[in-house]
Amino acid sequence: MTETHTYSDGGTEREGRADSADASAGGERTRTRASELAAVAEPTESEREPTTTCPECGGRLATDTEHGETVCDDCGLVVEADSVDRGPEWRAFNSNERDSKSRVGAPTTNMMHDKGLSTNIGWQDKDAYGKSLSGRQRRRMQRLRTWNERFRTRDSKERNLKQALGEIDRMASALGLPDNVRETASVIYRRALDEDLLPGRSIEGVATASLYAAARQVGNPRSLDEFTTVSRVEKMELTRTYRYVIRELGLRVQPADPTSYVPRFVSRLGLSEETERRARELLDDAANAGITSGKSPVGLAAAAVYAAALLSNEKVTQSQVSEVADISEVTIRNRYKELLDASGAASA
Repeated sequence: MTETHTYSDGGTEREGRADSADASAGGERTRTRASELAAVAEPTESEREPTTTCPECGGRLATDTEHGETVCDDCGLVVEADSVDRGPEWRAFNSNERDSKSRVGAPTTNMMHDKGLSTNIGWQDKDAYGKSLSGRQRRRMQRLRTWNERFRTRDSKERNLKQALGEIDRMASALGLPDNVRETASVIYRRALDEDLLPGRSIEGVATASLYAAARQVGNPRSLDEFTTVSRVEKMELTRTYRYVIRELGLRVQPADPTSYVPRFVSRLGLSEETERRARELLDDAANAGITSGKSPVGLAAAAVYAAALLSNEKVTQSQVSEVADISEVTIRNRYKELLDASGAASA
């Protein structure tokens, strides 16, 4: 016969022993579950650090992407097999094939008002199989292109930016400026737009000033006359807007170096590398003599190219250099004599 004691809280001794047993079992299960979770969550030594050495000889491991294996260069041990190839499943041998096979979009760029994140409808009136569209489908696609262009700009600020960036791209293409100059000019114009510098000034003027400043900042300058030829603003408005933009934005633009114009002039005239080297030497001697201060860098570069061509016995006329550099022949005659005098003084 089992003896049962009654406690003050109304329970019995048998119930108390059962409760304590259940509590201990529950605690044990909790500790076991926690240890299992900790074991799963904590990575092993091999998971924390990828293996870079051979486990047998300690040699260097190499990945064979063709066979999907990781092998040791020293002993040939295959450490890993059947690895996943995360590259594309197609091959491309030139840029056109890569662009046609790639299934991702272009990278973001500051040369577009929406940074290239929107979708454009192509201008070709063809379907996915290369077949020409019918007349009804062509008219429908043209309406879709029109609405797409309208929806790409949400407000007047974006329309302003779109027009200005298109103008920068047009002028840069006409002047043969690289993409880094166009990116820099786009950033400068965006800053001017954010700083509210456009009221009272034309979009074309600020865009031309931004491109002119970017070309000088990057080290690929062009003369004001060259910009005036391709721009839709006058030279006076360009210079006034340029000074205002660099002053308000705090841009640090170094004076143009005459030697940066020499390679372009030599290339357009079809002269030799010897002429380019002599022209650089003439400009260096003139800078050391201190006669380049206050003079147009374009005129100095053109005169140096003309003088170097004479010293190299290459046939080139002052009118040819004047046409390429877009300066007068009088400037070339005055400057090249000064350069030759400075070079003679430096040689003496």
